[in-house]
Amino acid sequence: MARTVGDYVLERLRDWGVEHVFGYPGDGINGIIAALGRADDRPRFVQSRHEEMSAFEAVGYAKFGGRVGVCLATSGPGAIHLLNGLYDAKLDHVPVVAIVGQTARSAIGGSYQQEVDLPSLFKDVASAYVQMATVPAQLPNLIDRALRIALAERAPTCVIIPSDLQEEQYEPPAHAFKHVPSSAPGHTRPVTRAPEEEVARAADVLNAGSKVAILVGQGARGARREVMEVAEITGAGVAKALLGKDVLPDDLPYVTGAIGLLGTRPSYELMRDCDTLLIVGSNFPYSQYLPEYGSARAVQIDVDGRMIGMRYPTEANLVGDAAETLRALIPLLRPRKDRSWRRTVEGNVRRWWNTVERQAQVDADPVNPMRLFWELSQRLPDNAMITADSGSAANWYARDLRFRGDMRGTLSGTLATMGNGVPYAIGAKFAHPNRPAIALVGDGAMQMNGLAELITIQRYHRRWSDPRLVVAVLHNNDLNQVTWELRAMGGSPKFTESQELPDVPYAAFARSLGLEGIEVDKPEAIGPAWERALTCGRPAVLDVRVDPDIPPIPPHAEFEQLKDVAEAIVKGDPDAWGVARKGMATKAQELLSRRR
Repeated sequence: MARTVGDYVLERLRDWGVEHVFGYPGDGINGIIAALGRADDRPRFVQSRHEEMSAFEAVGYAKFGGRVGVCLATSGPGAIHLLNGLYDAKLDHVPVVAIVGQTARSAIGGSYQQEVDLPSLFKDVASAYVQMATVPAQLPNLIDRALRIALAERAPTCVIIPSDLQEEQYEPPAHAFKHVPSSAPGHTRPVTRAPEEEVARAADVLNAGSKVAILVGQGARGARREVMEVAEITGAGVAKALLGKDVLPDDLPYVTGAIGLLGTRPSYELMRDCDTLLIVGSNFPYSQYLPEYGSARAVQIDVDGRMIGMRYPTEANLVGDAAETLRALIPLLRPRKDRSWRRTVEGNVRRWWNTVERQAQVDADPVNPMRLFWELSQRLPDNAMITADSGSAANWYARDLRFRGDMRGTLSGTLATMGNGVPYAIGAKFAHPNRPAIALVGDGAMQMNGLAELITIQRYHRRWSDPRLVVAVLHNNDLNQVTWELRAMGGSPKFTESQELPDVPYAAFARSLGLEGIEVDKPEAIGPAWERALTCGRPAVLDVRVDPDIPPIPPHAEFEQLKDVAEAIVKGDPDAWGVARKGMATKAQELLSRRR
């Protein structure tokens, strides 16, 4: 049989080293699906329950695997379903390639069934590169450019292939006018470093400071050793943006943890009191959590010059790879002899972890969600991959979970979409089938799509050399983050009709699929439940009955936020008594810890 365009597309993906394609079938991609059958499932097709999950799984695969994620969808509705996951990739700077079907070329423009103007649809989300093929000779260049640009720009790209074209005989581009050839597959990121004069200027700023703070984001992930060396020389404390949580381990005494609304008190104090700020690989947008304007001199390092100087008035702007630029900077830094600032930072960090432990022990009805995360921290395998969904789970993930060793973790940092936690973990397992994965999700996200993706986990977990994938569900029958946002940001009481969720037996559903299902409804059962889930030899669901009245309010909450919560209670919040009592008990642990 002659090689079709569908056959060639898969061949070119294999040439690029693509091992998995996350997708869902449909007649708009029949030519590619048939080609997968002829190719002995290479690259391997991973069938999700919904195209949005395919995109999220490709994002999770790329985030944890460090490679491009590829997703596949049919025309019309299938293509539309990809958008949320692709926007997640765009906003978090993740390389993902979407291959999408389209109605036959002869029908385009005729209001045919499932015909959508796909180039216009993907124009924003795949703005780095979106093209539709019309003849076979285009394919080498289109596939290669989509992959190369996704990797170079750290962005989603899209190739649209009409259904009839997929089944045509493939013909390569000729050595002819208006034919565009392509080259050998592969992409190597260039090593860049800021100019020497800018590095020297940055060193002068950092050497002049006596209270240095470092903020790292995901762009510093490959510069762990260099960041640690700069912190030691300057006596700095290091705070982490949400996507940079796994850049440095939390057992370093000067790492203050997350910053921002989901951040820790020592990070807040670090930014409040520092006189010098070094930002490495972060585009953290909430400038109100950075030092007051004029109170600190600042230096920024970022590989993308478009992101420089956007969030804080920086004096030295170093465009270049974080590790390379820091290596050039280190010999110019003078060791800090006065370590009083470092001792202050480390004292704040010690008090913080004492506070976290005390808050995790606050009585709740029935389980304090912070204890769920505190108990997990002590049991996490050193090579664990952790995902968190948007919602109150993200608060506890950011503030209470202690990373160490080679742990990796991520969530939907910029889009902050719900429903990413479980498919991210599935993508992570295909990237590293020999490492355990843990998804921390609220019951709202679990009902949105997590339950369906348990079916995907059941289908594929035998392909993973380490079968451990634990989904912990914060079961409180409440869209808890929004409930607290209503209280803290507008002084509005909980609106039951929008916030309450149906009661679902998550563990029982897992057991019905042949997975491990564990119910937890008392605090002393949390530790044994984690141990059972991590040793049972198959994927597991922890169905944990957590208390919705434990407040995810940051320890540095502003007066206006506290006043709004009080107003919501006065206005008749249905959970007023529990909110007031448990909120005061939680806050009291912080005050007691600071006094000690």
